[in-house]
Amino acid sequence: MLFTDIISRKRDSGELSADEIDFFVAGLSDSSIPAEQVSALAMAICLNGMSFEEAARLTLGMANSGTVLDWSGENLDGPVVDKHSTGGVGDKVSFLLAPIAAACGCFVPMISGRGLGHTGGTTDKIECIPGYQSMPDFDLFRKVVKSVGCAIIGQTNELAPADKRFYAIRDVTSTVESVPLITASILSKKIAAGLDGLVMDVKVGSGAFMPTTERATKLANSIIGTAATAGLNTHALLTDMNEVLGDTAGNAVEIAESVRYLRNEHRESRLDQVTMGLCAEMLLVTAMETNRNDALARVDTAVTSGHAAEKFDQMVAAMGGPADFVDTYESHLPVAPVIRPVFAEGTGVLAKVDAHAIGNAIIELGGGRHTLGEELDLAVGFTDIAHVGETIDAEAPLATIHAASDEQAEEAAMLIRAACDITEASVPARDVIYEILTADQKG
Repeated sequence: MLFTDIISRKRDSGELSADEIDFFVAGLSDSSIPAEQVSALAMAICLNGMSFEEAARLTLGMANSGTVLDWSGENLDGPVVDKHSTGGVGDKVSFLLAPIAAACGCFVPMISGRGLGHTGGTTDKIECIPGYQSMPDFDLFRKVVKSVGCAIIGQTNELAPADKRFYAIRDVTSTVESVPLITASILSKKIAAGLDGLVMDVKVGSGAFMPTTERATKLANSIIGTAATAGLNTHALLTDMNEVLGDTAGNAVEIAESVRYLRNEHRESRLDQVTMGLCAEMLLVTAMETNRNDALARVDTAVTSGHAAEKFDQMVAAMGGPADFVDTYESHLPVAPVIRPVFAEGTGVLAKVDAHAIGNAIIELGGGRHTLGEELDLAVGFTDIAHVGETIDAEAPLATIHAASDEQAEEAAMLIRAACDITEASVPARDVIYEILTADQKG
């Protein structure tokens, strides 16, 4: 079989056969198909799409390209469940959700990715914690999930290796936005993780890969339908990503905000709504709760009681990080040498933010990747980020910049100013959670 024939078929809007997809997955796994040919097929799929059957075959093929975890022999006394976000700017929900769900009796084997395009990566962020083993062997991963209730790791070579290579190539070839490829990438890892249930956070807006509700709904329905073919019960929340989620964007700065949230010191409103909504849905998708209000009350108590913070501390220590991280996080996280506020050129109300541009500004600071494998500066980013509807003046900055140099800080300041629109009029409030979709209630 010639791979150029497969590329040509999809280039010409044809449908790939099961054998052709299996051939592609095998070539991804053993690297027998070169990167330039992989990127060519990715672009053809991005432009011409895939049928539901094609996407399902690709998903299951990548899921079975490596180890598939089975938790049935671990005698766990709760469901195995996870969440996945389609990516956003300032999205640190994973670090909150995993310990909250664990505190509620769930087991969360979270296998995350690195930064993709303008969005930050959970794996990159967790590596800010010194000693934390983001790429452990499966024995340690299983042990921590069973003993603590949650573990956040990066995608290993053993788990869906075909997707791991495909994911990295898509990141640098402008083929991230394809609905069938996003679906296959997400679900291949989740199916391989042996889950009982999955909750999707499908972002909508300027900082999302799906800028419109229509496209986000299409992706959510694709994921829910494809997951159903594999017997994985999946719910999806459509959530707003028209501005940064939370008060920070970067790597170490997001870990710091996550700790403050878990310590119940500061829970930014939009971040809190998304986190509570997703955690509650995890209890519903696994039937641990049947009423959404009861589920919301239960997950909130996990934070206010301090139980979720304890779970995060236990996870960090078990994965090789500091034993007292939640209490001493400030002494462990990297700090940028240049920290200074950026102010708007005028005064008024922040009316609109181009979240995509904020994500790109982090890349320019060195906190995200231009090329595959590029090393990150984990200390850089933004804190004290202003939110839409807030008053901006000489006392209220748009953000505080954390940079490696004065020159980088000045460039970031220009990018932030350009990304923000200031108006004299008041700005109406916007919903954070747009819709909740299930297999019975697809949009």
